[in-house]
Amino acid sequence: MHVGLVGAGRIGTFHAGVLAASPLVDAVTIADADPARAEAVAKGLNVRFAGSPEEVVDCGVDAVVIAATTTAHARLIHLAAGAGLPAFCEKPISLDLETTDAVLDHVKAAGILLQIGFQRRFDPGYIAAREAVLAGSMGDLLLLRAAGHDAEPPSEDYVAGSGGIWRDLHVHDFDVLPWVVSREIVEVYAAGASGSELFRRHDDVDRAAAVLTFEGGLFGVLTGSRYDPLGYDVRLEVLGSHDSIAVGLDDRTALRSVEPGAAPATRGHRDFIERFQGAYRAELETFLARVTDGGESPCSGEDARRALCVALAAGRSWREHRPVRVEEIG
Repeated sequence: MHVGLVGAGRIGTFHAGVLAASPLVDAVTIADADPARAEAVAKGLNVRFAGSPEEVVDCGVDAVVIAATTTAHARLIHLAAGAGLPAFCEKPISLDLETTDAVLDHVKAAGILLQIGFQRRFDPGYIAAREAVLAGSMGDLLLLRAAGHDAEPPSEDYVAGSGGIWRDLHVHDFDVLPWVVSREIVEVYAAGASGSELFRRHDDVDRAAAVLTFEGGLFGVLTGSRYDPLGYDVRLEVLGSHDSIAVGLDDRTALRSVEPGAAPATRGHRDFIERFQGAYRAELETFLARVTDGGESPCSGEDARRALCVALAAGRSWREHRPVRVEEIG
């Protein structure tokens, strides 16, 4: 197939390499808001480039991969839907529900495949945790503990357009935790603070915590930080009556034990691409397979909407200093 890629930044460049190497792909055409960047990435991979997303769609592509800036996602999904093209889009669809719902209505009316890039669903550790829960080997689920810590803060330009820590960093947790335990999050009690003027300027925080209540009364505890001196750190612990398991606990975990005789800390992951490069590759390969075989989306627009609702509930909880039911948001 011929795949169009819109966005040639850090994750877009990674996706471009995956597409160019895929046996399912015969041709790739790349566009970016910076045409020179699109041209440079395309020439490095010996693929085509175009001057705009519209040119990508008009050149006869069979599918579109969207890795542009967040504010462009909704418009580009509309572009794909209008052309009847299956689309893969990095999270989120949008930072607000009104725009998200308009996109989902268009996608439904067009009948296209839409897959959203929540890559943790394709990470071997999270898959194994989900399988353990579904198999019943955990027994009764007692508690979840999740952590998401950046190695270093993003740039101010990124913070300004990110939607804040809940919609940017923790929306991944709000997607994958319900997926692992097959229970929706129904209530959030969130808190956050910032030691940095950069985040305060944008009504955001650089450290956060939340208590999550799932269907059936299961509790989860989530922590997040925009800075971790030992590296990028994303983990999940699932405690059950028969077993206790962890995702992301290995010799690259950005955590140092102070117990006597403990092994010294090793180098943590540099960033999200290094930590999840296999998952990023697998989600895109799955999208290509779904385009080919006509299967259902493994991470739909409706899944992304549910995660956004939890993120919006967390933001309201932080601002209003109270637990917020997700149903308040929609």
